[in-house]
Amino acid sequence: MNKAITDGLVLMPPAFADGLGVWSSGDGTPGSDTYAGSGTGVLVPADQNFGGCIEILKSQSVTKLRYMGETTILPGCYLRISARVKAVGGALPSVRIAGWAGAGGGAHVNGLVEHGPSVQLTTYGEVVEVSAILGTGQRTGVDMIWADAIYGHLGLDLTGPNGGIVRVDDIVIEDITNVFIRDMMGVVDVRDYGAIGDGIANDAAAFEAADADAQGREVLISAGTYFLNNNVTFQNQVHFEGKVTMPADKRLIFQKNFDYATYLDAFGNEEEAFKKAYQALLNYTDHESLDLGGRRIALSEPVDMFAAEGTKNTFATRRVIRNGQFQPITGPNWDDDVVTSQATYAASSPKTLTGVSNVANIQKGSLVTGNGVGREIYVKDVNVGAQTVTLSNALFDAEGTQNFTFTRFKYLLDFSGYDDLSQFVLDDIEFQCNGKASAIMLAPQGLTFHLRDCFITKPKDRGISSIGGGCQGMMIDRCQFLSNEQSLLVSQRTSIAFNVNANDVKVRDNRMMMFEHFCVLGGTGALITGNHLFSGDTQAEGVRKGGIIFTTPNVASTISGNYIDNNFVEWTNEHDASPALGAQFSFGGLSLTGNIFLSIDVADWFKWIVIKPYGENHFIHGLSVVGNVFRAINGYIDRVEGVDTTYADLDFNRMRNVVFSANTFHGIRDETLNPLSIVHNQATADRIWIVDTQPYLPFGGWARTVESCVTEGRVADESDDAVYDAPWMSPAYAPDKTQFRVIWKVPVTGKVRCSVRMDNPI
Repeated sequence: MNKAITDGLVLMPPAFADGLGVWSSGDGTPGSDTYAGSGTGVLVPADQNFGGCIEILKSQSVTKLRYMGETTILPGCYLRISARVKAVGGALPSVRIAGWAGAGGGAHVNGLVEHGPSVQLTTYGEVVEVSAILGTGQRTGVDMIWADAIYGHLGLDLTGPNGGIVRVDDIVIEDITNVFIRDMMGVVDVRDYGAIGDGIANDAAAFEAADADAQGREVLISAGTYFLNNNVTFQNQVHFEGKVTMPADKRLIFQKNFDYATYLDAFGNEEEAFKKAYQALLNYTDHESLDLGGRRIALSEPVDMFAAEGTKNTFATRRVIRNGQFQPITGPNWDDDVVTSQATYAASSPKTLTGVSNVANIQKGSLVTGNGVGREIYVKDVNVGAQTVTLSNALFDAEGTQNFTFTRFKYLLDFSGYDDLSQFVLDDIEFQCNGKASAIMLAPQGLTFHLRDCFITKPKDRGISSIGGGCQGMMIDRCQFLSNEQSLLVSQRTSIAFNVNANDVKVRDNRMMMFEHFCVLGGTGALITGNHLFSGDTQAEGVRKGGIIFTTPNVASTISGNYIDNNFVEWTNEHDASPALGAQFSFGGLSLTGNIFLSIDVADWFKWIVIKPYGENHFIHGLSVVGNVFRAINGYIDRVEGVDTTYADLDFNRMRNVVFSANTFHGIRDETLNPLSIVHNQATADRIWIVDTQPYLPFGGWARTVESCVTEGRVADESDDAVYDAPWMSPAYAPDKTQFRVIWKVPVTGKVRCSVRMDNPI
């Protein structure tokens, strides 16, 4: 590059032969003395070496020669000022290129080096060339670094003893930026705009200036450590040879190459680079996603995602982090924190613990355990002043005062510091927990968190934890959850893939393997579709645990097209502070359709569908089990469904709208149907035929409704005369009410086919 050519920039001062009125014996500023009238300098029109030149008598400690014209100083433009000189008499002085640095309004820029290296004249008549390079950046070979100047009055100085006479040829000023070849490659170097790179001086302004001047060229961060004490945004492409440091609250934003690799080049530390990239993602990057570039990011401690950004308690604009891996570095930062505290619970305040001792040591996001505490209860908030703890869900039987245990797991990405986080997506990421860390903790509130095409591998305690409503509308699609407990027996496993407290969750096309539970689902409106849920172990007739756990009785949810392998669907109301049926809805609104249920080498009492009421008087109002395949391998099981009566049984007199139909049973001793089409053959004449529905009706239900009863063939009385009268039905007969009676006018024999239900469908 040559600015004299490309931009028409005039650099060369006029020849001395054109007049000495523009050549100052002072600093070159307007009003300073000129050699046209000073008496210490004269024009020599025809020197044998120089032609026209100026002859100067050195009469001051520093005798100056300055061009009074303003030579423009441009960022990234490097000038060489040179002159040929010779001593012709008197004492021999030293000579150096020098100048006066000017700012806007004619002000002097203080604090700059305003001269080049000094050359001592040693012989009369010997022609010596002196030169210096002037530019705006700290680069090797630059003698005068004028980062803040916009023009200069350039020339030379004579120093040393007075009385010497020196002749000076015309001064030459030329653009030598091509020597510093960066600009020839379309690169703007921050050093050319005053960046120091010593890790102390604030280089933010130089970074911004370089970017402003780049205009599509790449900005180069040369070798060095650059401290940025202000927010910096790059509109142009950036390349790092050096590194950057900046306070946690300052942002570095790349509009062109916004990706993790650039932040890693900038900061040199994987964790800090990720935090700074995430900070930028939430702040005006003009990008909706952060690409990790397939990089593995090793974490020495959990990433507090709120603290990484630091200014937004809520965020509801779609953002995506994609394409990478997170992995913990072994160390104590991943150890669980456990606190035991006494607290009081009252069902009237179902999500609050009061009078909590040691409350300041209880961390938000801790798992709560204790007597009468259901599964996956977390600390949503802590109020130290009031000594209260807000819970994610109610406790089913913890009325009074007791000791609770609060266990804080450590998560690779922890969003719990937010008040509300919505529309956040994690895409194509592996959380390689290695048995040292859990994967993700959600914010206390938020909508439509989305995990897609991710791996959660070997989480120590949890895959995804929701401590409040941050799971509302959450979507988990095409992910794999691989337990760290695969070698353990089912009875020894404690890890859980994920939990939910809010409504409208979609769990689709995932593979989940060998956890204690795959999911603990509060709320309603869940769609669970196309997943493979695999548990089991090597123990003959071993324990099996629930894979899908519902904790809300009226779930309004669908489980369809899943492969439920050596685990079961468990339906409870354990997150109810008053679990006995009162004004709330009872169990209902669940559809299981088109699933494959498999068991291998289990005890015959194993069941795939288990309802576990935690209080009295509950019943089923809406359950559809249609088109499923139930298959037991290596042994038979008794039946596919049942009631866990640990706390209470169901009220079979109130069953409504229960359907078990079109299912396939292999290795099941007793098939389950509702409505049940049953044939009764009465060989001995009797007026009252007793028909037993056991063991076919679901959950051991009553023979509550007989929808139809038709004869098959001839019905005859004791005289063998045909009887054409229709019988009437008496349902729910016998002490267990699993039989019904077909009552005739007279004793008869024959056969009937009846459709009977354990519920009232209307």
